[in-house]
Amino acid sequence: MYRYDIHDQTLVDERVAQFRDQMERYRAGRLGEEEFRPLRLQNGLYIQRHAPMLRIAIPYGMLAGNQLRALAEITRRYDRGYGHFTTRQNLQLNWPALEDVPDILADLAKVQMHAIQTSGNCIRNTTSDQFAGIANDEVEDPRPWCELIRQWSTLHPEFAYLPRKFKIAVSGAAQDRAAIQVHDIGLRLWHNADGELRVKVLAGGGLGRTPMIADVVREDLPWQHLLTYLEACVRVYNQFGRRDNKFKARIKILVKALGIEEFRRRVDEEWAHLKDGPQTLNQAAVDAAKVHFPEPDRRPVADSANDDFDRLRTENRSFARFVTNNVTDHRVPGYKAVTLSLKRREHAPGDVTADQMEAVADLADRYSFGEVRVTHEQNLVLSDVPVDELEALWKELEALGMANPTVGTLNDIICCPGGDYCSLANAVSIPIAQALQERFEDLDFLYDLGPLDLNISGCMNACGHHHVGHIGILGVDKKGEEYYQISIGGNSTDDASLGKILGPSFFREDVPNVVEKVLEVYVSQRHEDERFLDTYRRIGLKPFKERVYA
Repeated sequence: MYRYDIHDQTLVDERVAQFRDQMERYRAGRLGEEEFRPLRLQNGLYIQRHAPMLRIAIPYGMLAGNQLRALAEITRRYDRGYGHFTTRQNLQLNWPALEDVPDILADLAKVQMHAIQTSGNCIRNTTSDQFAGIANDEVEDPRPWCELIRQWSTLHPEFAYLPRKFKIAVSGAAQDRAAIQVHDIGLRLWHNADGELRVKVLAGGGLGRTPMIADVVREDLPWQHLLTYLEACVRVYNQFGRRDNKFKARIKILVKALGIEEFRRRVDEEWAHLKDGPQTLNQAAVDAAKVHFPEPDRRPVADSANDDFDRLRTENRSFARFVTNNVTDHRVPGYKAVTLSLKRREHAPGDVTADQMEAVADLADRYSFGEVRVTHEQNLVLSDVPVDELEALWKELEALGMANPTVGTLNDIICCPGGDYCSLANAVSIPIAQALQERFEDLDFLYDLGPLDLNISGCMNACGHHHVGHIGILGVDKKGEEYYQISIGGNSTDDASLGKILGPSFFREDVPNVVEKVLEVYVSQRHEDERFLDTYRRIGLKPFKERVYA
């Protein structure tokens, strides 16, 4: 994974010192609230419902074991002994003291981490496929390209005060696992018939108050022009994006207002000033980025190990369930990727304790070359596990409570912190997730339902990505009371779609019953082996609506 050079370390260290000074001046009253606000936001610091919240960047979701241990120690020393992994592949601390934040940033800098641009109206943390570099269907490893984008966008002086936050996602596989169609900019790496690398550029996607699926701006951008074309896109947005209304300030509103043809024309016009300029990538720059993502020194795994693995699956039902749901094929024979579930009823989805972080770091060292991936579904991944060590790993995960064999099922709920923490939320979301996990915990029932995404957001900002949940739940406020709106049919992958609202909203205690009725319609109407999403697309909203509101 990427390791800082002297320039990276200097930049992060100087940023810590700068923010320490800003914090001291704020606490001494020499910086006002409005002056301090953009400074703290661009260092990941929010003021939340109960306490400050610090959002820590995890570029493209990759963590080294020592970084995870450092995060564990930080949560113990400065917070309440746990952290929350988000849909942006970041980690949030919900209870740090304001005066401790400079020290936290200094501790992060010691392990090559930071909180720069995790908030504010700037280019946020670039996200990617959690199986980058190991996926069977990958045509190009997106991580070096994400790293080039990170270097280009970090503290970019022209884009420090955009109309609104700006999010980029990159995929290099046949299957989109990075939700590129619902990002401000989505990038897909692909090869043309001559084997040349090209970039498909999408713009104007996003969730939140006005959810939209992105349009294709350019189908076949030569890789050399990735940064110059990105710069042209963001320049057009920076110049023409609305600043008079924050609800209409995202690039998706600009793209819709202009139309994709006019947006493309303006980008091309801007690109003409940048194309072939100093930011044009060359092979040396790309190779320098790729050096940081070397192939691990994998030992050969004997063919007999695969036979033993298959035999174990037939003999041990619990292990078989875990493998079916939480283990993913690897492009290297004899290896698998293992998803560690952070979904337990007693914790908020995405929460992980300091003890668990340290234990996972140890497991990563022993089983997966010291590397951990954070998924946008709020789970963790060990990316390189030999098949002959899978059983031992599974037993250790069982002991940690992180082997729930429910990844990709209804129980694998994506959920924002909601009204329990977030000052923007209209309603709580964590208790909804826990009530649903309690109602639908029977594994046979979950497996019978098949793949099903259930996403919950506590407000229209959609941090829980409810718009793209097969079943989406949104907390709404009606005259000071919490209600929940249900939508059906959302999807964030290749055939991306936005969920449609079922109808009038419900009380909190009614939500599990409503979801159960939705599932009853699916089970009664589905064709053999038909996914929930496909059944919905075939029969439409009406049967679900009639059953729920009968």
